[in-house]
This record gives sequence, structure tokens and C-alpha cells, in this order.
Amino acid sequence: MPAAKTKPASTRNAATLTFPSDREMVITRVFNAPRKLVFEASTTPEHVRQWWGPRGTSLAVCEIDLRPGGKWRYVIRGADGQEFGFSGVYREIVAPERMVYTEEFEAMPGTGYVVTATLEERDGKTTLTAHLLYQAKEHRDGHLQSGMEGGMQETHERLDELLEQMA
Repeated sequence: MPAAKTKPASTRNAATLTFPSDREMVITRVFNAPRKLVFEASTTPEHVRQWWGPRGTSLAVCEIDLRPGGKWRYVIRGADGQEFGFSGVYREIVAPERMVYTEEFEAMPGTGYVVTATLEERDGKTTLTAHLLYQAKEHRDGHLQSGMEGGMQETHERLDELLEQMA
């Protein structure tokens, strides 16, 4: 997928990325909303359609079968009409605190990774910690070089905006 064109990330609550090993990335982000609301906005198709992907894109497909063994699939459509698919399988769901699932960019089969996402609430704010484990260092590095960080920051800003509306 081409690098997303993004506006500068808001300094409020920008995600941080760390790299504990050659095959790992950890994304940490605070949302100004209760954990239950963040979980709902992240797992319900009618909500995910409103925020997933950079500005100027839409979700042509948003399928979520939220159960262990259930599949998910999103197809993002750019302003130019190009579409890119992402999919995976849920391995573990502990609502509203933890999800483990696979994720793969469909245009690059075999480069998927496992995400362990935890949501921790404190004082009405929720910290998302997403631990991504890749099959190879090259897959992690390719993901980073794809422009994913800018697109992720903008996507998180869109989620912030939806959470404000839902509150």
C-alpha cells in the first residue's frame, strides 16, 4: 500500500512506538475515554467504519466476527478508488481488556503478524498497548517503511473524534 498522505499528528495523545527486539513493535496510545467505549468503538463494524484508516479513505468492507477463531477483514478505499485489503483471525477475546489476533496486508501474503492488544483504564482514560510480533525482522521493517506510522497516528486521531461523539 502506498504511504498514506497525512497531516501532522496531533501532539495530544500521539502514539509511541518501541522495538523490544528485531521482530517486535509495541504501540502505546492513550485515549480520553473509558475502556468499555474504546473496546466498543474498536470491535463494532458501524463504529470501525467511521474511523479506521487515514482521512480521505473509507472502508469498502468491514467484517468482524468477534470470537476466538472468528475472522475479520477490512478493505480500505482511497480517494483515487484504489482498494487494499487487511485481514486476520481472532485468537483470544477478553472484553473489554484484551484481544489477540493475526493481521495481514493481503497484497503481501505471508508477511502477517500477531497483535496482542490490551486496554487499561485509569481515571476515565484508556491506554492501548498493541504488541506486534512479526515472523521476520524484514517484515517489521517493511511495515514501518510503508508509511504505517503516519497513517496510524491519523487513524487514532479519527478514533479520538468518534469517542468524543460517543461519550
